[in-house]
Amino acid sequence: MLLRLPVSSVDASRSALQRCWRRAVEGAVSQGPAGLKPPEPPEPPEPASNRALGARVMAVVVGVACAAGLMGAASLSAATPAAPVAATSATSAAASAPAADAAAAGAPREKVLRYAFLVAESTFDPAQISDLYSRTVTAHIFESLYNYDYLARPYKLKANTAAQMPESTDNYRTWTIRLRPGIYFSDDPAFKGQRRELTAEDYVYSLKRFFDPAVKAPLYSSFRQEGIRGLQALRDEAIKTRKPFNYDKPVEGVKALDRYTLQFNLEQPRPRFIYNLAGGDTYGAVAREVVQAYGGSIGEHPVGTGPFKLEQWRRSSFIRLVRNPAFRDVRYEVEPNADDAEGQALRARFQGRRLPLVDAVEISIIAESQPRWLSYLNREFDLIYTLPEEYADVALPHGKLAPNLEKRGMHLHRVLASDRYFYYFNMEDPVVGGYTPDKVALRRAIGLATDVSAEIAIARHQQAVPAQSVVAPLTWGFDEHFKSENGDTDLARAKALLDLYGYVDKDGDGWRDMPDGSPLVVEVASTPDSRSKPYDELWKRDMDRLGVKLRIRMAQWPENLKAARAGQLQIWQLGFNNTTPDAQLGLELVYGPASGGQNLGRFKLDRFDEIYRQMLVLPDGPERLALLREAQRLLTAYMPQKIRVHRMVTDISQPWVIGYRRPFFNQLFWQYVDIDTALQPRF
Repeated sequence: MLLRLPVSSVDASRSALQRCWRRAVEGAVSQGPAGLKPPEPPEPPEPASNRALGARVMAVVVGVACAAGLMGAASLSAATPAAPVAATSATSAAASAPAADAAAAGAPREKVLRYAFLVAESTFDPAQISDLYSRTVTAHIFESLYNYDYLARPYKLKANTAAQMPESTDNYRTWTIRLRPGIYFSDDPAFKGQRRELTAEDYVYSLKRFFDPAVKAPLYSSFRQEGIRGLQALRDEAIKTRKPFNYDKPVEGVKALDRYTLQFNLEQPRPRFIYNLAGGDTYGAVAREVVQAYGGSIGEHPVGTGPFKLEQWRRSSFIRLVRNPAFRDVRYEVEPNADDAEGQALRARFQGRRLPLVDAVEISIIAESQPRWLSYLNREFDLIYTLPEEYADVALPHGKLAPNLEKRGMHLHRVLASDRYFYYFNMEDPVVGGYTPDKVALRRAIGLATDVSAEIAIARHQQAVPAQSVVAPLTWGFDEHFKSENGDTDLARAKALLDLYGYVDKDGDGWRDMPDGSPLVVEVASTPDSRSKPYDELWKRDMDRLGVKLRIRMAQWPENLKAARAGQLQIWQLGFNNTTPDAQLGLELVYGPASGGQNLGRFKLDRFDEIYRQMLVLPDGPERLALLREAQRLLTAYMPQKIRVHRMVTDISQPWVIGYRRPFFNQLFWQYVDIDTALQPRF
C-alpha cells in the first residue's frame, strides 16, 4: 500500500488557532468578574498565495495560542477542569449537536472515537483507492470474507462474512467459500426500501470491478497476477470492442455456485490466495444497485455491511461515521498469545461484548504536525495516530513515554511497522535508468552516498531502523540478521564507483559529469511541506558530498503520483505498508508486468520476473525462501530502489481510550476500541 506524504492544511491550522484561543480566554474568564463573557476569537490572517508557507506560519501562531490555552487550563482548580472541544467543533457544530442534546436530557453519553489523519482521503470506492487513509475508512464500512484476529500476533486469519475457512482443492487452484446467511447492507435509497442481503454474487461483482477498464482500479495488477480464469479476457474484450465491461457474462474464475457459495478457479496454484480475501478496504462486498444508482459519484456513497456507515463528509476536512444499525450481532472474540498479558486482560474485559464498542468515529484532516499534536494535548482527540517524528524527542525521551504525559494517564503504543521507506529510480530515464554497468554504478553510488543513519537521527528522530532489503518486518522471509549492501553507507566507495565508470568533473565546474561529458544532474521529486524539508536537505547534503548536482522537483503528492505512473519522475521517495504477511507483496513494486501500476520505477529484469512467478505458485518452504534470497541479491545488485528504513510507529492514546492496538496488516480497529465516558472530560 502506497503511503502519501502530507500536503499543507491552512484551514485546519486556522480552526485549531480559534479553538486554542477560545480555550485560553475561557480559562482566564472562569476566574474573572462574574458576568464577563469571553470575546470572540480573532480571525487568523488569510493564507498567503503560497499555501504551504501560510500553513507553516499559521502553525507557529497556533503553537503560541495553544501554549496560552494550556497555561490557562492548568491554572484552573481541580474542580473545574478545562473542557476539551470536540473534534467536530473545527468542522461541524451540527455533528456534535446530537451528543449535546442527549447529555442535556440525561441520556447516556455518545461514545465517540476522535482522531486526525495527516493526509486527506481520496475516495471511498474500494476499487479506486490505494492510499492508506481512504482504505482505513473503507475497511470499516465494507467487509471481506476473512479478517485478521485483532489481538493475535503476528497474525491469525479467521472467518468474517465467510461461515468458515475456505476449502482449497486441485493444488490451491480452486477455492470454495460458504457465506454466512443473514448479513445485510446498511439501508440506502438504492435498495428502494427493501432490506438487502449479502450474497455470493456481490463478491463476484466486486471483483469484476477491478478488471473494468472504466474503473481504472489502482490494484488491478495485484488481482491480475492471481490468474483468475476469464477475467482478463473479459477486460481485453471491453478494451478491444470499446464497449462497456460485461458484468453479466459468467466467467470460470469467480462464480456463485448458489446464493451463499462462492468459488474461485485459478490458472495456477496460489497457496496464499486467501490473503486477497482478507481486506475489506479493497475487496469488500459492494452492492451493484448502489454503484448503478450513484454512477460516477459512487466514491461519495459507500454502502457496505460493516460495523460503521458514513454519516457526514466534508472533503479533505472532516469525516464522521456512526454505528451501522443493520450490522449483525458480532461479538468481541479474540485469541491473544498466551504470553501477551495485556491482550489477555483485554480479552477478559471485553470477550463476548457486542461490536462495535463505540457509537461513532470522527476524523479531522490536519496535515501540519504542530496543530495535530497540540490538538491531541488539548484533549480534542482521543488518539494521536502516528506521532509526528519531530515530537519524538518531547514525547518519547529515551524511548519511553514522557513523565508529564504518563502523569496524565496516557498510554504508549509502539511497534516496528511492517513497512519500508525507499526511493526508486526510473529505469527508463536516460540519466539514472538502464541496465549497463555504468548505469548500475551510478545508482549504487547514489545508494551508498545516502546517509541513512543521518536520516534516522535528523529527519526521523530515531523513529526508524535501517533496512537491508525490500522484505519488511513481520512478513514471511524476513530475517533480522540478513545484511546487504543496501544497508551500507560508504561515501568513499560511492566516489570510487563513479570515478571508475567515468562520472568525473570534465569541465572544472566542481560537479561530476556523465561519461560522455554532458552535465550530470539528478532530479528528486518532493512535496512543498514542512515534513519533506529535512529529507530534501539531506538529499542536497549527500549529493553535494558525492559531487553530484541535485535538482528538487516540487509538486503536491497527487501530482507526483500521476507523474510517477506516467514514468515522468526520475527519483521519488515514498513508503509502502504491507497489507499481508507475505514478502511477495513488496516484490510487486519491482515486477515487470506491474510497470506503470505498483511498479512505478518500471524495473524489468527477466530473471527477477521469473523468480516472482515461481514464488507465486510455491508453498512457503526452503525452495521458496531460496528464490526470495536470490531476488534480494538481484535487487541489491541492480539497485532499482534504495530501501532506507523500517519505521518505529508510535501512537499515544488518552486515559479514557481502552483496548486500542495498531493492527499490522490492515486498518481494522475502530470496533474494538472502547471509550470510558466516566474518565473522559465533559464537553
